[in-house]
Amino acid sequence: MRETIRKGWTAGALAIALAVAASLPTGTAAGAAAPHAQKGKNKSAAAPGVLAEDRGTLQIQVDGQPAGSEEFEIHESGGVWTARGTAEVAAENGGSAKVTGKLTLTPDGAPLRYEWTATSPRRASALITFEGTLAKMELRLEGAAPYTQEFRFDAPPVVILDNNMYHQYAILARLYDWEHKESKTFAVLIPQDLTPGTVTAEFGGQQVVDGQRLDMLRVRSTDLEIDVYCDPEQQEKLVRLEVPSAKAVIVRQTGKK
Repeated sequence: MRETIRKGWTAGALAIALAVAASLPTGTAAGAAAPHAQKGKNKSAAAPGVLAEDRGTLQIQVDGQPAGSEEFEIHESGGVWTARGTAEVAAENGGSAKVTGKLTLTPDGAPLRYEWTATSPRRASALITFEGTLAKMELRLEGAAPYTQEFRFDAPPVVILDNNMYHQYAILARLYDWEHKESKTFAVLIPQDLTPGTVTAEFGGQQVVDGQRLDMLRVRSTDLEIDVYCDPEQQEKLVRLEVPSAKAVIVRQTGKK
């Protein structure tokens, strides 16, 4: 049953998802995610109040060609944080598809609930709820029976990295300790892949990109590397992502917050 659903999603996967995120970590067994040994004296969880409000538009390019865009907003209300994103991306059939995601978190960045929907070629959606380090997911794919699965993680923090929601790297960047700049390993869940895993974030120094001096965070899994660029003058606000192996670049639109 699980394999059927994985094939069903893959058949309808968005081109940008396949180009950029299909190789996110898959080294751990489904149903359990054991973080790799961390380098340095990393804390098991981020300090309270690490998130920051943000909103903007991300332009997505693959091999120098436009591949879509994403509108997102991260805000706080009543002590609960919400990160919403809506992406319009190129689909395999030559048209476009819409993907939405809504993530709620505690002030220290721990996920509480995640909902996503996709529209091409068949409608798919999922709801993931967290109870500490236990995640319970219900996946619904048009034309198939609902599918449920549980994932258990050894220790926080757990990070959601949706295949099509690049603003979630802004949350990952907020969880990183920029002051000490030590390597840190995060347990991650990639909802569409039904796969838990880990990524390691390492400070890559400061780089000048388009005349702007940015802090670079290199996010690695066993088979993928993503360079995340943040503005140190604006609370390490996400500005740009690059996936060299896929020739993909995701850039915050000029003039947008």
